[in-house]
Amino acid sequence: MRLLNRSAGRISKHRRGPLAGLVVLLLGLLLTGGLYAAFSPAQADETISSDEQIAQGRELFLVSCSFCHGENGEGVRTEDGNQLGPSLVGVGAAAVDFQVGTGRMPLSNPSAQAPQKPRTFDDEETAALAAYVASLGPGPAIPDEGDYSLEGMSDEERQAAITRGGQIFLTNCTACHNFEGSGGAMPRGGYAPKIRGVEPKYIYEALLTGPQNMPNFSNGNLSPEEKRDVIAYLGSLDEMPNYGGFGLGGLGPVPEGMAAWVLGIGGLVGVAVWIAAHSTRSSKKKVDA
Repeated sequence: MRLLNRSAGRISKHRRGPLAGLVVLLLGLLLTGGLYAAFSPAQADETISSDEQIAQGRELFLVSCSFCHGENGEGVRTEDGNQLGPSLVGVGAAAVDFQVGTGRMPLSNPSAQAPQKPRTFDDEETAALAAYVASLGPGPAIPDEGDYSLEGMSDEERQAAITRGGQIFLTNCTACHNFEGSGGAMPRGGYAPKIRGVEPKYIYEALLTGPQNMPNFSNGNLSPEEKRDVIAYLGSLDEMPNYGGFGLGGLGPVPEGMAAWVLGIGGLVGVAVWIAAHSTRSSKKKVDA
């Protein structure tokens, strides 16, 4: 019994030593690190892959984008103070995926607005550029398909989502994009592009980032569900019959008014002239009084 008490006393004495806490802490760190390395190798591989993707994106950026946006995405100003290319710090991967994925960037010709054109980079290169720009500062990420898909909803839920999306679109978007998303002209050489038939991911990213003249609708302004509903409404327009007949591209009152004036009034004038030319005329001469 005395021997056991002596051993316990020695152990207790060592526990109270100045290095005991440090030894316990090191052992805990070693044990935690070993368990982490043993049970999560896939996450370490993803980190390496992400670093490689960012490096690839930087190489592409330096070749194709740095002239306007700077070597580190800080933006470039001309000698007279005009902005040649805006800063990309904090714009996020979603903005890059939209601009590069729709061919708007790299910009081929500086103008009031970047037009959509064939893509310069493939999917892998676009993802690398997006990863590099995302590493410059926090910003909106590329949405997943589940963010804008109605998959798994019943017919009633789908119809309710489309109705909600139509109300949101008519309230916030028709002033520029027209009541059915056919686009329209804007001041100073800008224009609202047609958004019918656009890939849902790019519509979501445009709502999230606000490219060019468009305001951005962050999740604080429009929730992800509301963005999804707007996209559902735009998709439903392709299946909606045109009850008014020939819609003239759905461009609104200007082409409709022109058609009414040229075809309607012009047709009536032509008919009146034809009637006057083919009406019966009297061949009798006037008798002098």
